[in-house]
Amino acid sequence: MPRKGLLISALLLLPLPVLVVSLFVGVYSIDPLTVLSMLAKRIFDPSGTTPWPEVYETIVFNIRMPRILLALVGGIALSVSGASLQGIFRNPLVDTYILGVSAGAGLGAALGIAYFPGIPGSVQSLSFAMGFTAFFTTYTVAKSKGETPVISLVLAGVIVTALFSALLSIIKFFTESEKLAGVVYWMMGSLAVTGWGPLGQTAPLILVGFAVVFLMRWRINVLSMGDEEAKALGINVGRDRFIVLLASTLMVSAFVSVAGIIGWIGLVVPHTVRMLLGTPDNRVVVPVSASLGAVFLMVADDLARSVASFELPVGVITTLVGAPFFLYLLKLRGGSAWK
Repeated sequence: MPRKGLLISALLLLPLPVLVVSLFVGVYSIDPLTVLSMLAKRIFDPSGTTPWPEVYETIVFNIRMPRILLALVGGIALSVSGASLQGIFRNPLVDTYILGVSAGAGLGAALGIAYFPGIPGSVQSLSFAMGFTAFFTTYTVAKSKGETPVISLVLAGVIVTALFSALLSIIKFFTESEKLAGVVYWMMGSLAVTGWGPLGQTAPLILVGFAVVFLMRWRINVLSMGDEEAKALGINVGRDRFIVLLASTLMVSAFVSVAGIIGWIGLVVPHTVRMLLGTPDNRVVVPVSASLGAVFLMVADDLARSVASFELPVGVITTLVGAPFFLYLLKLRGGSAWK
């Protein structure tokens, strides 16, 4: 197998060992050998007696495991969205939130936290719905004479983001201080969710969106050549672009609705993949970005819940890691990761 093929295979398999190691990490110390024994027993002998305290089972399988899997699918959502949007917009500085999804989701979450705190699932539902509302508003504003030029989508995204951010500021201004703290914490991004419920709500939507982008990754290559070239090759530019944008929005809205706004993954990971593989070909960039995105967010969450006696918002960790690394890509590599 060629060297690049081995590298791709290794990167695609990397999330598995990272997932297992992440089970060792936490404030409550459990011996790694015990964790491995628990995993083996859960797989091969789930009905037998256990030689370890029952609280270990609760910590590993009901607290850490769903959280780690949420980080895995969330990393897939953000990185694949970033890779596909950078291809479609033909701009390496595009990230997952350019269409206003984060601003819309933030507005929805603020509404749920401030005005519907007693209704179960109100924050997640409103955040998801407003994320999609922001996307469709952006797409409608950008559409002209049956077409949606890339530059119009970018400008419409900026406008919608500004509008929804202003509405969010108004809500924060009139929100009680106790509830305002909840809004601010949500905006920082966190995977501190309990149980399997949030994962069950968001994972199916993310996997559907990922499947769509994965199947259309060669079309993203064609769309990245420009509208006229894509049309000349028989691509329905408007339809295919809308499908990819919709799939991207589905993934991001689903994840943001349960975890808040976590930045930099969709910007940094695709760049890293192109740098490692030396190609902008989305047929390999998309799946490898999914793998590295999952690894990035799992490791960031490990740091968030282990570097201090209290838990840091994971969005803070991704920013502290992502911003300097992106500066390295831009300055020291001279932008060659995109070229």
